[in-house]
Amino acid sequence: MGEFVRLEVEGGIGTIRLERPPMNALNKQVQEEIRAAAHEAAQREDVRAVIVYGGEKVFAAGADIKEMVDMSYVEMADRAHALSSSFAAVAEIPKPTVAAITGYALGGGFELALCCDRRIAGDNAKVGQPEILLGIIPGAGGTQRLARLVGPSKAKDIVFTGRFVGAEEALAIGMVDQVVAPDEVYSAARAWAGQFTGAASRALAAAKAAIDGGLDGDLASGLKLESHLFAALFATDDQTIGMRSFVESGPGKANFTGK
Repeated sequence: MGEFVRLEVEGGIGTIRLERPPMNALNKQVQEEIRAAAHEAAQREDVRAVIVYGGEKVFAAGADIKEMVDMSYVEMADRAHALSSSFAAVAEIPKPTVAAITGYALGGGFELALCCDRRIAGDNAKVGQPEILLGIIPGAGGTQRLARLVGPSKAKDIVFTGRFVGAEEALAIGMVDQVVAPDEVYSAARAWAGQFTGAASRALAAAKAAIDGGLDGDLASGLKLESHLFAALFATDDQTIGMRSFVESGPGKANFTGK
């Protein structure tokens, strides 16, 4: 368990909790603790879905600028790769993931949220990529994942201006997927994640790999990937359980084992 990031597990749901007051600034230690927590969540069989949560007041207000301000090009080249790969560890968790966003999710904070499959925000949340105001650009997926999520035109507006986007606009353009009252953010995230605690986990992992992998190439390559992953599931216990249950009892009655 890290000093600023920990994995809490309850009822099949793992919560990667950021806790570096006051704003959960993402320094090098935090990024490496995020990586470790993501790897642990990916490997643990008792974790079937994952929430990324910064607490009741803030998700993460971005990188620790004080740590970065005097870095040289060579130093930052190494740091940028490490930061991007630590967030990629969250994106690569082979389970449903949801960011529970309260308060600010800016810069690296929103890039971390972009690594999740779903984003639920409080109605007072502010999200965005304000790096341009520092004379830089997003460096941990903000130009790539955001453009894939909302399209290049909207992504360029957000990145070029560096403006903060309120919850309702973020919902309208697809930066977040659900808006609730601030004190309901975490419970809403648990409700979404809870759908998957008894689901066919290998099939969920395959579905995630097919969707994410397909977006990286052309349609033909995506269809080949889908076919391969589809066929591979016929080597799992869950496929046998699911299909036999359907034949005998109808849909939605299977008791999957995750194997």
